[in-house]
Amino acid sequence: MSSKRGLLERLNAGEIVVGDGGFVFALEKRGYVKAGPWTPEATVENPEAVRQLHREFLRAGADVMQAFSFYASDDKLANRGNQAQSKYTGAAINKAACELADEVAKEGNGITCGGICQTPTYLSGLGKEKTQAIFKKQVDVFVENKVDFLLAEYFEHVEEAVWCVETCKASGLPVCASMCIGPEGDLHGVPTGECAVKLAEAGADVVGINCHFDPDTVLAGVKLMKEALEAAGLKRHLISQPLAFHTPDANKQGFIDLPEFPFGLEPRILTRWEMQKYARDAYELGVRYIGGCCGFEPYHTRAVCEELSKERGKMPEGSVKHDPWGEGLLMHTKPWVRARAKRSYWENLKPASGRPLCGAFSKPDAWGVTAGDENLKQQVEATQKTA
Repeated sequence: MSSKRGLLERLNAGEIVVGDGGFVFALEKRGYVKAGPWTPEATVENPEAVRQLHREFLRAGADVMQAFSFYASDDKLANRGNQAQSKYTGAAINKAACELADEVAKEGNGITCGGICQTPTYLSGLGKEKTQAIFKKQVDVFVENKVDFLLAEYFEHVEEAVWCVETCKASGLPVCASMCIGPEGDLHGVPTGECAVKLAEAGADVVGINCHFDPDTVLAGVKLMKEALEAAGLKRHLISQPLAFHTPDANKQGFIDLPEFPFGLEPRILTRWEMQKYARDAYELGVRYIGGCCGFEPYHTRAVCEELSKERGKMPEGSVKHDPWGEGLLMHTKPWVRARAKRSYWENLKPASGRPLCGAFSKPDAWGVTAGDENLKQQVEATQKTA
């Protein structure tokens, strides 16, 4: 019998579970994912790249090895058109993703997660039955490959998220649910707190927010969720997995409306010290599943683990060559750099963008809320007829 402790065992014991980071953006930057469709064929095309990124997050202290299955549903893959990559089925990609995550999790004390996200089928208005059929295809692969828990993530509409949670719950595995919304609520106007209650009532064991917004905005939304859950008498664990980009100027749809999305976001990246603040803020709010999404690199995860090292009772392996608050700079040859080897310097630093003639904020494009795409609907229906 395996002695590995699962997600709920850890959370119920009051432990901090650290999630990994943003595989889609990280692998796009490394040349293994195509921006636009964002689908994860890399699990079968370039498995070593995916395996290595898992290892880097594990070394940085992550507890969760999330299978790289983002957008790996058959309807999303079909939406790529006639590109060569569409020859891969969701089942093949998800199976490979599970195997890679499991392989690396066994190298440490990791637990594996199968992630499911929003679908073209829902956005095309094809209804609950067809949408849940898409979810079930992915859930079946995750169950077959014995992941430790399921994560319904990156949902803009709570209705679809609830449908996903219901499908996941039928598997018998622990279920987390996180929406890519902020304090303003989902794209149908459902308040953020009400979204949390609906997810909990659908059966989610862990509830929260991921992606689309920076840590401050995500935690503001999670706070609303926490308050609503408590008011409804629903006790659930909380999860936060924000962007590693500052988004104070983003509107309701988050960073996808910013003109820098997706190729010019680097000036917005949080420093490792800002990430430590995020970890502390999340912990003090009561969040115990603390991870990251797009923009999170392993050093960001390491910062989360270093900030919470006392509470977790350990430091990550990746901290061997990273002294707390830059103390390694004491060995630098320049005295003014040595003077930076202290917490007060980095904690109070206001980094400059270094970009002449650029404003402090951007104006979001704000094209409006996604309401479905007739062309997309026709493509999905045609695919289903020929399947």
